[in-house]
Amino acid sequence: MPMTDLDRKAVNTIRMLAVDAVEKANSGHPGMPMGMALAAYVLWTRFLRHNPRNPAWSNRDRFVLSAGHGSMLLYALLHLTGYELALDELKRFRQWGSATPGHPEYGDTPGVETTTGPLGQGFGNGVGMALAAAWLAHRYNRPDYAVIDHYVYGLVSDGDLMEGVASETASLAGHLRLGRLIYLYDDNRITIDGAAGLSLSEDWAQRFAAYGWHVQQVDGLDAEAVTRAIENAQQDERPSIIGCRTTIGFGSPNKGGTADSHGAALGAAEVALTRACLEWPAEPTFLVPADVKAHMGQAVAQGRAREERHRQLMQAYQADHPEPAAEWAQARAGALPADWRAVLPAFAPGAGDATRNTSGQVLNALADCLPTLIGGSADLAGSNKTDIASSRDFAAEARAGRNLRFGVREHGMASMLNGMALYGGVIPYGGTFLVFTDYMRASMRLAALMGLRVIYVLTHDSIGLGEDGPTHQPIEHLATLRAMPNMTLIRPADGAETAQAWRAALENTTGPTVLALTRQTVPEWDHADPAYGAAEDLARGAYVLHETGPEPQVVLIASGSEVAIAMQAAQRLADQGTPARVVSLPCWEFFARQPQAYRDAVLPPDLPRVAIEAASPMGWERWVGNDRRQGRVLGLDRFGASAPYPALYEQFGLTPAAAAQQALELLS
Repeated sequence: MPMTDLDRKAVNTIRMLAVDAVEKANSGHPGMPMGMALAAYVLWTRFLRHNPRNPAWSNRDRFVLSAGHGSMLLYALLHLTGYELALDELKRFRQWGSATPGHPEYGDTPGVETTTGPLGQGFGNGVGMALAAAWLAHRYNRPDYAVIDHYVYGLVSDGDLMEGVASETASLAGHLRLGRLIYLYDDNRITIDGAAGLSLSEDWAQRFAAYGWHVQQVDGLDAEAVTRAIENAQQDERPSIIGCRTTIGFGSPNKGGTADSHGAALGAAEVALTRACLEWPAEPTFLVPADVKAHMGQAVAQGRAREERHRQLMQAYQADHPEPAAEWAQARAGALPADWRAVLPAFAPGAGDATRNTSGQVLNALADCLPTLIGGSADLAGSNKTDIASSRDFAAEARAGRNLRFGVREHGMASMLNGMALYGGVIPYGGTFLVFTDYMRASMRLAALMGLRVIYVLTHDSIGLGEDGPTHQPIEHLATLRAMPNMTLIRPADGAETAQAWRAALENTTGPTVLALTRQTVPEWDHADPAYGAAEDLARGAYVLHETGPEPQVVLIASGSEVAIAMQAAQRLADQGTPARVVSLPCWEFFARQPQAYRDAVLPPDLPRVAIEAASPMGWERWVGNDRRQGRVLGLDRFGASAPYPALYEQFGLTPAAAAQQALELLS
């Protein structure tokens, strides 16, 4: 289908909306939207199946703008195709309270599928979306009922391909043969610093071919070439990348093809020249010609018709396959079965186990009644206990598997988990050692920013892992994760708390949850005994686990494995005639949300406090106070060491004797 004059006018409308918005804001990235406007227009008008009036339609094609700095390209497309994004919002680009933030933000703008900006993230999110779609299609599609039948498209840039997270996820996508994943690569050979050749000389096409991708290279300013390439990609069973050779800032006489159009407004003089070059009226700004609006606005009627056909398909599917239809509806809604809490296992009091082991038991108990709980580990499943015993591995030739082998790709795993959560219908989890969140943090931060239900199973949570030494022993990690807004971190003390931690993670639908779990064995407390607190109170963040006398004189606070130290310290104090209260504080975020009356009941303001955690003490002043005469923290302000873990606790002074001594000093 050759380009018409109306097509060319529509492409220039996209370009000039980006130019005008960036110029008005005096901030933004006009170059990429100008260069990729034609290729994106072809995708959106000839291929993309979506319903602008229902951006959440389950069988829509997904479009991920991984090159999030080019956000005005997406905003222009959304406005022109009839999404609830008014032209006035484009005029308020990058302003307070607008629906057009500097980089696309999930939840802020209708039609934005994921928050992008940190380069490479959208690339990985798209791979996660494609994986979720492939798994769900295998589970729910039936002959003559393709209830999940769409593509995941994306627009990626040089910067995306340079970031390591893209390499990790591209490698896995090729290995898993995640077809129906099609990326348009804006091969403009320009980065912010100048020519991409300053730092990049690889053959990207050979690189992706080696990953197992379907690779094509076309002129990104040739609509027919782009069309043929997308058609070819749709017919291939591999993930596809289409290199679109473009000119950044196309239409700008002096700044086109240069880094000057990458990350700044063109300036009034250059904008005037650009208008002349593109034969665009000098006035008004933010011009949307009526014929362009009508032409691109056809997406509304087309989208309604597509969704209506799918709705009719779903009605017939429900009649012929009621059980999978009901399960799919529940999964899409993110709901949990009514009786799912009943399967949480109980743990007998006594010597106990490592919480990584009890977590594995809880996971497997839940897996049987939560069929869309799916995840895995970054090559540490045996250590993280993340395998679902009743399932096989998800693979290119085995789409039913629920165990995901991410390989040694922590960042890629975290980015893909975000894509899976964004896609919906699945509850994703991923495991590694807590210390390796250093590799995951950018994706974890975006999960928190987007409010995604992602569960991180992070084991080996302290110096308690022992002989592997300081490279594997997390010190600052609990503090830094607790500092992340909307990130819920739970560090359970025993199996019963671990079960409740999983419960809390599954019920947390507005953000990600970290389960910080031990490698070493911890005691199992008798929560059924009235002398001990109920593990269900983990949902309140902190609770009184035990008291050694009717009128405690000091409070010992701990999380995770250090609760056992607090319990032993309390007994030492009791033996010396000083009754103590032991508080398990597994989740700061939950506790902070409790009424002040409850917090005061658990941590009486008039009692001195000693906190114990085998990690950085940063932040604990929130619970013990800033006055060392009233509160102390036993923690670590140095890296660990390689030795058996009992020796490490002794050498670093994390002992019942040291905790008891701190309490006595406060009382004196």
